Amino acid sequence: MDDAVAEISKLPGIGKRTALRLALHILKMAPPEVNTLADAIVALKEKVCYCKVCHNLSESEVCDICGNPKRDPHVVCVVRDIRDVVAIENTNQYRGVYHVLGGVIAPMDGVGPQQLNLDSLFQRVNAGDITEVILALPATVDGDTTNFYIYRNIQGKVPAITTIARGIGIGEELEYSDELTLGRSLLGRTDFEKSYAKRT
Repeated sequence: MDDAVAEISKLPGIGKRTALRLALHILKMAPPEVNTLADAIVALKEKVCYCKVCHNLSESEVCDICGNPKRDPHVVCVVRDIRDVVAIENTNQYRGVYHVLGGVIAPMDGVGPQQLNLDSLFQRVNAGDITEVILALPATVDGDTTNFYIYRNIQGKVPAITTIARGIGIGEELEYSDELTLGRSLLGRTDFEKSYAKRT
């Protein structure tokens, strides 16, 4: 029991009390249910990887979004993590592809550009096939810092650099935004340079 609680509590957002409650619940589960849970966790680790193009979760080298011929590969939406991809997909308003950074530049937390999937983004832009980059990072200081860093590195290399409209509250995470607000923010995205100039 102690080992189970210790391992469960290593998960993000799970404290000792919650871990104990989950461990006790697992004890009450029927053996087939426990085996199904264990198998699902093992399969998750063994079969799910990251798309070599956009770094989204995938069960193959290229994810379903990048491999979908109905998506526009020339429009790339830059997001922080997988949860933001899910949030945007739920709006049914976006038909381009993504680039998942895996975080944002956060000097106070020791996260610099080298820790993010930025080089692969710049390579995609330098290939010359992208017509628009949408910066859809959190409306926070770290998010804006990352937006500006990306902008400085791709300025003049892509015809359009836009940000999602600031219909999302400052400091609010994309995954917690309602789908209507997020959808309208995507449809009403604005030019990054004009948007940044208004705030500085």
